[in-house]
Amino acid sequence: MDETCQWQGWREATERALYGPGGFYLRPEGPAGHFRTSVHASPLFAAAVARLLGEVAEELGTDEVDLVDVGAGRGELLTAVLAAVGSSLSVRAHAVERAARPAGLDPRVEWTDRVPRGVRGLLFANEWLDNVPVDVAEADPEGTVRYVEVAPDGTERLGAPVSGPDVEWLARWWPLREPGARAEIGRPRDEAWAAAVASLAAGRAVAVDYAHVRASRPPFGSLTGFRAGREVPPVPDGSCDVTSHVALDACGGLTAELDACGGLAAELVTQREALRRLGVSGERPPLALASTDPAGYVRALASAGEAAELTARGGLGDFLWLTQRVPDTAAR
Repeated sequence: MDETCQWQGWREATERALYGPGGFYLRPEGPAGHFRTSVHASPLFAAAVARLLGEVAEELGTDEVDLVDVGAGRGELLTAVLAAVGSSLSVRAHAVERAARPAGLDPRVEWTDRVPRGVRGLLFANEWLDNVPVDVAEADPEGTVRYVEVAPDGTERLGAPVSGPDVEWLARWWPLREPGARAEIGRPRDEAWAAAVASLAAGRAVAVDYAHVRASRPPFGSLTGFRAGREVPPVPDGSCDVTSHVALDACGGLTAELDACGGLAAELVTQREALRRLGVSGERPPLALASTDPAGYVRALASAGEAAELTARGGLGDFLWLTQRVPDTAAR
């Protein structure tokens, strides 16, 4: 390898590869051109988010509500939720995305590169936190935990010992006890999520991602790449997505300490459970319907198939939903 290549920590390298000039997420095709999320899998997902938005509006006692989609892609979720809500609510829709506004997007959608503050309603972040860049750490043969550095071609080497707040984060959330063990240092994700929650004046913030908790961390981390629907080695050259699973319990834990004084409450459930609560179960329609309403049966069967994909074990159903509630203190 060329000795003049630039070595960087994974956080800096990922930031450049995803969001720098010519970065992966700034391309015209957007995320949908490379991988399938719950948003793209079925309109049932957007319908469930619409029902969730209705719940939040009811809790706030209003029919005028904000919906903030963080990591909005090309606006697919907001477009579908607005259609599902129809005239039942007055929705102020905000798409938060670092790419340019796509042509032809519903003019009701405000496009911005930062989370708006003071909104009242639902902040929803589907597969956003996994693309907040993080550093990678590895325990060397002597047990010293070091930052992993990477070259533009994906070659790695061990760098300086982990220091500062990263040491504290690893000790609390992802201890590395064996030589060769690796972790993605999720502190930037914790901070990004805390800032997103703090942007709400009242309502709920929901993060949905492929994730893990302290009791089941992957021993060698989960850093990987995706391109054109396939998993590929993570190479920070802008040619592929660079991503890793999210320590969502740590994201919730950062603000859970505010519960006593601020009323914030965090809940972590699987997507399977979250969607079940919102009426998406994946249960097949009764066979008797095939004889009384054949067309209805076919539609219900197709819907059940889509719901099954969204709630499948070993797939999208294993995603975790982190929900944070922000009380309406102005109403007290």
